[in-house]
Amino acid sequence: MSESLSSLLVDAITRAGDRAAFYAGDEPYGYAWLDDKSRRAALGFSTMGIRPGDRVAIWLPNLPEWPALYFGLARLGAIAVLVNTRFRSSEVQDIVGRTRAKALILAPRFRAIDFAGILSAVDPSALGHLRWVVTVGSDDRVLPGRDHFTGDEVMAAPPATFDQATPETPVAIFTTSGTTKAPKFVLHSHGSLTNHARAVARVFGYDRDDAVLLQALPYCGTFGLAQALAGIAGAQPSVLLPTFDAPVAATAVNHHRVTDFNATDDMAARLLDAAPPGQRPFPSLRTVGYARFNPALADLARRGDRLGIRFRGLYGMSEVQALFAYQPADAPTKRRETAGGIATSPDAAIRIRDPETGRVLPPGQSGEIELRGPSLMLRYDGDERSTRHAFTEDGWFRTGDLGQLDAWGGFTFETRMGDVLRLGGFLVNPQEIEAELQRYPGVDGAQIVSIADAGGSKAIGFVTLRSGGTFDEAALIARCKASLAGFKVPVRIFLLDAFPTTTGPNGTKVQRNRLREMAEAWTGPTAAR
Repeated sequence: MSESLSSLLVDAITRAGDRAAFYAGDEPYGYAWLDDKSRRAALGFSTMGIRPGDRVAIWLPNLPEWPALYFGLARLGAIAVLVNTRFRSSEVQDIVGRTRAKALILAPRFRAIDFAGILSAVDPSALGHLRWVVTVGSDDRVLPGRDHFTGDEVMAAPPATFDQATPETPVAIFTTSGTTKAPKFVLHSHGSLTNHARAVARVFGYDRDDAVLLQALPYCGTFGLAQALAGIAGAQPSVLLPTFDAPVAATAVNHHRVTDFNATDDMAARLLDAAPPGQRPFPSLRTVGYARFNPALADLARRGDRLGIRFRGLYGMSEVQALFAYQPADAPTKRRETAGGIATSPDAAIRIRDPETGRVLPPGQSGEIELRGPSLMLRYDGDERSTRHAFTEDGWFRTGDLGQLDAWGGFTFETRMGDVLRLGGFLVNPQEIEAELQRYPGVDGAQIVSIADAGGSKAIGFVTLRSGGTFDEAALIARCKASLAGFKVPVRIFLLDAFPTTTGPNGTKVQRNRLREMAEAWTGPTAAR
């Protein structure tokens, strides 16, 4: 069933009764409050001059005003450009400028982020289409030459009686996490978001009467928004965290009796580290879905098992939305430790294709993961060439990820296709070599990239150490020689204090392109030794 986002909210009001839509601290906000404020926002935005199809950038943390203003834009038929709160001046300038946003919503006095200071470094001439600024929590005039409104003023209008959106209407733009090029803009419709929200609520159990979700992930990314909309589809409450602080999150889990949430692996690990003492520090918590970015945190599911919490790997991306696939909570630990799983929607499909021959591969053979289903994006906004390249001739989305179909009827994500190494004429998953390095005493993290020389591609390693650990390049290479095929053995290994990373709304990822640049600069002719 396809529907508009406002229909999703109206249905939640009917089923939720007196349950809260979310808690901000201890203060509950009901579904009726959210519907009323979003209707008022719809008319308020319309009175300002926002029209269906206009882009409005939302640059807010997880505050109660975020969903109210977002659903108001959705009811109006406008498109929300979701801006990561960790972005700074050049990123905000690029995104707001290239999407031709007509309004920008921000919280200048939010204690954790200097929104006004960041915005002051933006070149005003680059924001030629920006006409309005909406400030939440203050009436600060943060961008000269634009009309300013407060969020309260926008939501003071009479409640709108219209819904100018259909399931096909575009409603949200996510930014992809680019490290060497400008990010692409992933455009989704009302129908893709609501269909996915319904499927997630049903499969993840967010429609259970006792379900309470922790909204630790930011609304501005697909990871956070997919969970938030699924909570609304299930008509259950969420506990908002404006920023993630592990001790605060641990207290909120027990205070509100949180049952489920999703997080990046580093967030989940920090929450466990902040757990109160005891065999069951979080007695209400049943499942935690997590995205695996850090090989050093591969034991999360086992740690969770010891505490009575079922951790399970997930898979998704902005183009098909987060939570596209999941490992079942009742699966064995080894399976739940892997990213991938089975499709959340019964109407979704997964296949693996050989990137060189185009042959669709059987289970157990690695190739590019291709997907289709109702959660798929409309297109890359303003980028027809990338949109065409992203789809196969028969309509499947090319993920750019390496994986294989598994024995359970799902798939296993292995790595990004761009991270796959071709060594000795073979495709090699860098995680295989990284895992071997991390078994060496004192090594905390490991990353492998490859560089080309006259003798072919060579593996180059980077490691970080635990406190007290010592670095011995020869010993690390010897360990790899003893356990791996010769063509997989790194020719050089370098010690870093920390890996270069990029932070997006869906998590922190290692900049492998930067590591390749470092490898090329630091090795030179010695790489072929």
